[in-house]
Amino acid sequence: MSNSEKVYIFDTTLRDGEQSAGIGFTVNEKLEIARALARLNVDIIEAGFPISSPGDLESVAEIAKQVKGPVIAGLARAAFNDVDAAWEAVKHAETPRIHVFLSSSDIHLAQQLRKNREDIMEMARAAVSRAAKYTSDVEFSPMDATRSRPEFVYQLVEAAIEEGATTINIPDTVGYAIPEEFEAFIRSLPENVPNMHKARISVHCQNDLGMATANSLAGILGGARQVEGTINGIGERAGNASLEEIIMSIRTRDDFMNVHVDAKPQEIYSISKLVERASGMTLQPHKAIVGKNAFRHSSGIHQDGVLKMRETYEIMDPVELGIPGGSAIVLTKTSGRHGLQSRLESLGIEPSEDEFQRIWDAFLDVADAKDEVDDRDLMAIVSEQTQIQVQDAWTLDLVQVSTGDHGTPTATVRLMDPDGNTSEDAAIGTGPVDAIYRAINRVTNTENSLTEFSVKSVTEGIDAQGEVTIRVETDGDAYQGRAADTDILVASARAYLHALNRAIAVKNIAE
Repeated sequence: MSNSEKVYIFDTTLRDGEQSAGIGFTVNEKLEIARALARLNVDIIEAGFPISSPGDLESVAEIAKQVKGPVIAGLARAAFNDVDAAWEAVKHAETPRIHVFLSSSDIHLAQQLRKNREDIMEMARAAVSRAAKYTSDVEFSPMDATRSRPEFVYQLVEAAIEEGATTINIPDTVGYAIPEEFEAFIRSLPENVPNMHKARISVHCQNDLGMATANSLAGILGGARQVEGTINGIGERAGNASLEEIIMSIRTRDDFMNVHVDAKPQEIYSISKLVERASGMTLQPHKAIVGKNAFRHSSGIHQDGVLKMRETYEIMDPVELGIPGGSAIVLTKTSGRHGLQSRLESLGIEPSEDEFQRIWDAFLDVADAKDEVDDRDLMAIVSEQTQIQVQDAWTLDLVQVSTGDHGTPTATVRLMDPDGNTSEDAAIGTGPVDAIYRAINRVTNTENSLTEFSVKSVTEGIDAQGEVTIRVETDGDAYQGRAADTDILVASARAYLHALNRAIAVKNIAE
């Protein structure tokens, strides 16, 4: 919106995100992520915690030297050594920032720092003042602010601004806040801090109660104009607010939020995948915005609506997020005919009405046997169902096999003729497939030579379809059969019958 205020995006994937248990980015990975964040057009990159290790100082310095555009920030405790290390790392940046933090809650003061409030006030003033001597861009965070006494937070904030802080960040460090409560807290700052107008208010929300994004948006509604978070929401414990969720919430609901961001949504999907790969933290399929299922539709009702008009069930355009292929129609047993027809068209397949009905019936059989029918499954079904159609002399009614490493493979088959009459027989063989084919030959009273047999997995996984292709010769002529099924022995029987039915049909025509 042209008259809306800007919300500055502060990314801390490389600092707070790296604090996720099990994550340790290399320098090259940090540089790659930082460059991607610059392409995303975030406003501030918190590149690390320089005092924590020589490696972290080095990586922050390299990012400061090489990544142009965003402000590059380094984190520091309220201690001179920390502030000095942070400056040593970020001083190479086009626009450097030092981010000073210090606990403000009674539980942190008593149990962690063992300091009183007067000590904390002196430490905050001294650290911010030292940072301000290095750079005019200083951020201050009263850690665990949402569990602190508001009056003490107001005093700390006022002192930090007096010493040179230009951004005041209010952290919900342990994810304790409720959105309405947090919004009220942010609104209270200008009312209780006389010099609050000299600094920008920021929010940093953790996700311990699953409300990090909601609290961040509540903070913006309360007047915050900087919001902190990470890509994919990675971070300590349950993680941080997900920047992709915040960015798209603001863009999607600008009518309500009345603010805007400069981030480029088309970069979201690629950086999400980069962070997923580098961190080793796999996204849950239903993760908002970037999860595998975020724009996939399985229900027939939803598929029909999306195919008629995407907006019926999508409030964002996946193409705008850089998601390859955009929306996806997922074929499962709950899918409808419209969804299947659309997928066939996207594959360049235009079956006749009769062919589509056969494909639909075969699709339902496969969908009942596995969670999802993908394009490879579908192509196998189409290949089978759109072969030259002949009047089947026999159809498979039952196949049952007994086999093992200490027994003789035995197969029982029951076949049905066009009039609905069934015939059943059994046979033994050198293997289960051989036994099936011998039993079929006994029922059909045919003689032929199996000249080719191949089987391949159509998809991956334990529920994959197997596609069987065979060739038989009878009276000097060759006939091919093909079938796919999640049970490879059933597919073998059906493929063999397809070939035999062709041979029988040709013989009948000749006669």
